Amino acid sequence: MAPDWHPERHELHGITVVVDTRGAEIYVGRCDDMDDQRVILLDADMHKDGDDGRTKSEYVERAAQFGIWKKFDRLELAQSDVASIRRLGEV
Repeated sequence: MAPDWHPERHELHGITVVVDTRGAEIYVGRCDDMDDQRVILLDADMHKDGDDGRTKSEYVERAAQFGIWKKFDRLELAQSDVASIRRLGEV
């Protein structure tokens, strides 16, 4: 088993994740940390459902194939706005 370099961080620390919200926005970024109150993403992108003629699902499929263009160095999202979180590699 590999050593845990950041035992105080969430298990998804350092993993690229997809954070779907209860609204029109979906985010893809590297998870820095999360708790009951917030999700912190680094080097993240945001897509609104329908932007560029793509649904959230189509955006995530494209991000999984080609990556993202970073729009935000750091984002804090309220857990109350989050519908789901999954690894981008699982798409």
